[in-house]
Amino acid sequence: LKVTSHLRELCQLVSLGSSDHGDGAARGLHLQERQPGGEVGHSADASRPHVAIAPGPRALHPHECIEERAQAVSVSPKPGYETAAESWGTGRAVARVPRAPGGGTHRAGQGAFGNMCRGGGMFSPTKTWRRWHRCVNVTQKRHAVVTALAASSLPPLVMARGHRIGEVSELPLVVSDGLESITKTKQAVEVLKKLGCGEELERLIKSRKIRQGKGKMRNRRYTVRRGPLVVYGEDKGVVRAFRNIPGVQTASVKDLNLLKLAPGGYFGRFLIWTESAFRMLNKMYGTLKSGAPMKRGYTLPRAQMENADVARIINSTEVQSVLRPKLEAPQKAPMKRNPLRSKAAMEQLNPFAPEAKEAEKKRMADKTAVKERKAASKQYNKKHKRGPDTFYKTLMKAFEAKAQAGKKSAEGEEEGEE
Repeated sequence: LKVTSHLRELCQLVSLGSSDHGDGAARGLHLQERQPGGEVGHSADASRPHVAIAPGPRALHPHECIEERAQAVSVSPKPGYETAAESWGTGRAVARVPRAPGGGTHRAGQGAFGNMCRGGGMFSPTKTWRRWHRCVNVTQKRHAVVTALAASSLPPLVMARGHRIGEVSELPLVVSDGLESITKTKQAVEVLKKLGCGEELERLIKSRKIRQGKGKMRNRRYTVRRGPLVVYGEDKGVVRAFRNIPGVQTASVKDLNLLKLAPGGYFGRFLIWTESAFRMLNKMYGTLKSGAPMKRGYTLPRAQMENADVARIINSTEVQSVLRPKLEAPQKAPMKRNPLRSKAAMEQLNPFAPEAKEAEKKRMADKTAVKERKAASKQYNKKHKRGPDTFYKTLMKAFEAKAQAGKKSAEGEEEGEE
């Protein structure tokens, strides 16, 4: 059974009786009698069948129940292969896939048969000899039905499934056998409203929506949420009266269907019992002290714990007084940190480490500034002071040439005198 997380929490709350309906679900239930004139009244208390307090939840198998009645279906072997296609062979620069014959149309020359071709056969076509059905043990199915019946008497689970039972007096809701004699839908609606199901009927009417997909073309155009399930002992017209109310279904107590008790695999459906059907449960499923008269060899499942509040049991004084004292976990030596990697470890060893690091950072910043200044000066000199091309050197070159000429003339005069 698919049980969501909030349902698991509700299962725990149920065991504590933490619900507005919890008191009503735990005490003897009242039979709702239909008085002459259409009024609903109360009669004497009735004993609760043991099946209504059977432990749960147990693993239900709705999919297996669906697969038990599945019909074999598969694709036809003909589609995709109804063409006289042949391969063109090699040498024509096309794939060797079979191709449709003929000419003058788009179909001629197109690939056929292959699952990669348009209009071809499907890959691994389904067969009718597939393993359709699943065998479920009879006892397992009976346990599933019993669990669904027990869950239907717990208000938190019924409300968690979406049913509006705020105005319902008690769960399980049992009415007199006069309900089985109703033959008119108008009377059935009046009875449901007097039982406190008016809000539930409004929810069902508003839930009517158009189905998604192709089903809307196949005589199942609308979908409606599941509402109350009326369980009767003998059909005297009750099926005819309730069959036209949206979402309301009927079932005989002798033919209880798991797919109706837990639609979609979620238990907690709102059930309305007639008195005869309710009294039939003990005959069908027996009690915790005796077997089931109508189901040979079957006994109701027993609860593993009478109180499901495990935390409350563990923390109780009776349990805590005999337990050993709590063992403290052994203390592990702290891992030694490397001061060269951890700043905190370095500060513990050398409190002056941050100041030294800042001083080193400042020294490196000054050194970098000097380098940058020298590099800028060198680049400026390289760009603007071109050595021999400076003004001073050019001026001095003129004087050097004149001085050199005078020096040569002086040397010539000395040679002439000699």
